[in-house]
Amino acid sequence: MQRLGSLYIAPSPLGGRGVFTTEPISAGALIEICPVIVLPPEDRAHIHATRLHDYYFIWGEHDRKTAVVLGYGSLFNHSFEPSAEYRPDFQGETLDFYALRQIEAGEEITVNYGGDPRTSRAVWFKMKKPA
Repeated sequence: MQRLGSLYIAPSPLGGRGVFTTEPISAGALIEICPVIVLPPEDRAHIHATRLHDYYFIWGEHDRKTAVVLGYGSLFNHSFEPSAEYRPDFQGETLDFYALRQIEAGEEITVNYGGDPRTSRAVWFKMKKPA
């Protein structure tokens, strides 16, 4: 288990690893500010040929660039009923994560990979149901 403040990485019932919290997080609270490494559009094809394929974010005002998100940002698992959302800061080159509701200690923090927490747009992988 790796820890960063009240956040930690642990095996997830949703698959692989996930981000959890040791302390309650209030609705609206900033969870993490993740710096990003912005890559030009032509690098996306290279990323698709690597294990980073499942971990990058589309980036920029016109979705042309790609971003590799540092911190725990690329390890938050997907849910169509997320407990958090991410907001890009294109000028500051960060992806900022905020709680959508109260998140309890020990709970896995999830986001909707579609960007909008309310979207039900299909994802590119088979989802596991939580136990």
